[in-house]
Amino acid sequence: MTTLTDQEFIRYSRHLLIPEVGLAGQEKLKTSSALLIGTGGLGSPIALYLAAAGIGRIGLVDYDVVDDSNLQRQIIHDTNTLDTLKVDSARARMLGLNPHIQIDTYNEPFTAENAMHIASGYDIIIDASDNFPTRYLSNDVAVFLGIPNIYGSIYQFDGQASVFYAKEGPCYRCLFPTPPPPHLVPSCAEGGVLGVLPGTIGSIQATEAIKMLLGIGSSLVGRLMLYNALEMSFDYVKLKKNPKCPVCGENPTITKLIDYEEFCGVPGHHIDAMPSEWDISALELAEEMKNASLKNISPLLLDVREPHEQKISNLPNAKNIPFGELASRLSELNTAQEIVIFCRTGNRSLHAIEILLGSGFRKLKNLEGGINEWAEDVDNSLPIY
Repeated sequence: MTTLTDQEFIRYSRHLLIPEVGLAGQEKLKTSSALLIGTGGLGSPIALYLAAAGIGRIGLVDYDVVDDSNLQRQIIHDTNTLDTLKVDSARARMLGLNPHIQIDTYNEPFTAENAMHIASGYDIIIDASDNFPTRYLSNDVAVFLGIPNIYGSIYQFDGQASVFYAKEGPCYRCLFPTPPPPHLVPSCAEGGVLGVLPGTIGSIQATEAIKMLLGIGSSLVGRLMLYNALEMSFDYVKLKKNPKCPVCGENPTITKLIDYEEFCGVPGHHIDAMPSEWDISALELAEEMKNASLKNISPLLLDVREPHEQKISNLPNAKNIPFGELASRLSELNTAQEIVIFCRTGNRSLHAIEILLGSGFRKLKNLEGGINEWAEDVDNSLPIY
């Protein structure tokens, strides 16, 4: 007796016609489960295609709410779900696409404290996160549970994808034993991302997940796919299992989940930034500049954004030295002058503070919230981006 209903026979008819899937494969998908970490750019196409494919149980992990800036790429959400929980928005859209599946939501960060509890019972993990602590955590959970981890990442025009499955090949730690220095890895929120790029990489992740669940085809286990949208190029790097890998090697030293934020040196989820001793608010800076102009001792405004960002919004008389060029252009700055550093939201400027402090600068301030806070609190004529 088949487990498919008459409606499902019609719904999945194009799958049933494929020899590699067929009735047995579709029934297998119906009894399979997948845990999706993240319902943003990558998670949107993944969630939609897993639901459409008929994966019987899909878990969604996220704790964010839908924001206007998400809609350029996070196609599972829309203007009607702004300010609602992403897991609820995604779940409603997925059930609208396919009411024959079960969707479990976890409106919470994926952390070392809850990860094993959440992931236990799923056949596969799909990592659609945007930060290194979660990537290492997803990898280690998958290794400990003995299940595949479908990996993807995106930035501007570039994307990567692979399948990390310790039973058959390398894990994420085999490729990246240690995370990069935090200030050397800009996020999509800082550097941007082509809106359709997560559609490409997310669709590939969904494809690999379905193939792994069905046990068909040649997977990305042992291969890292590199995609460049500008060149429309696909390249592949062969990966080997590291026998000295601390989590999946011959003598593992990591046998339980660790503090991944401490390991990576960055938070694994969004938190309200703790105030820095160097911070100055937009309103405070506006008042300081007003008083300083009367004394003709205005501080230097140092813009560490990229030149193309200045075409969006700018502060008068600001000096632009992009963050990536700052270390090599310190001679253009005066250690005796007060310098107020700003970027889009205050993240790059904080890292710029670190560079300047290490070079002997002391009269420094970081514009808290960046030029976007200035646009919101001081000059409403500037756009927020």
